[in-house]
Amino acid sequence: MSDILSFVERLPKLPIENPPLLILLHGYGSNELDLFSFANELPDSLVIVSLRAPYEMGYGGYAWYDINLDSENNKFSDLNQARKSLKKITITIDHIKTKYATNPNNTFLLGFSQGAILSYALSFNSPNKVQHVIALSGYFNTELIPKENIQKINTDYYISHGTVDQVIPVDWARKASPFLDSKGLTNEYSEYPVGHGVAPQNFFSFKKWIENRL
Repeated sequence: MSDILSFVERLPKLPIENPPLLILLHGYGSNELDLFSFANELPDSLVIVSLRAPYEMGYGGYAWYDINLDSENNKFSDLNQARKSLKKITITIDHIKTKYATNPNNTFLLGFSQGAILSYALSFNSPNKVQHVIALSGYFNTELIPKENIQKINTDYYISHGTVDQVIPVDWARKASPFLDSKGLTNEYSEYPVGHGVAPQNFFSFKKWIENRL
C-alpha cells in the first residue's frame, strides 16, 4: 500500500449514493490539513479528501517534489520526483473512488501552487480521471505533459492567481488559459489583488464554480 498517500477525509453530510468527489493537493512545504480547512464551507454532498505529499521536509511540511536553487538563484524542479508523485496521486484517487463508491463521472481536483501544477499535469497524463480541475496560484509545466497525442480530454478548468504573487509570477499563470484554449478545453481564468494565497472572494468564486457542476 506504499503508493497510497496519507489523507484526511470529510464524508457527505447526508447519505448520498455515488457522491461527487473533491481531491485536494496542498502546496510546497505544507500538509494535508492546510486546504482541508476549506472543507466545512464546501457543498455537503461532496466526499472531500485532502492528500499529503510524499516528500517530508521537516516541521510538519511536505512537498510533491523538490525545488532546488543554483548559484544564480534559478529554480529547478525535480521532475522525476514530480512524476513519481503524479503516479501516487493517480493510484490514491482510484483507491478513494473505490473506497467511497464515488461518482466516477464527477471528480474535482483542486490544487494550490505545486498542487495546482500537478493537477494540470494529471489531467493530461490520465485523461478524464478527473472531470474538473481547480488550479489556484500555479502554472502549467509543459515538461510534465505527454509529448505524444493524448486521447480526448473532457476536463474543464478553473484558474486563479494573485496579481502580486512573489512565489509564482502571474505571467506564468496567464499562459495556462491560451494553452487550454489551443486544445479546445473549457477554462475560466481570474486574478485577485493578492500574493501567493487565496483571497476570500477567490474562495467564493471557485465554490460557486463547484456548485454549478454538482
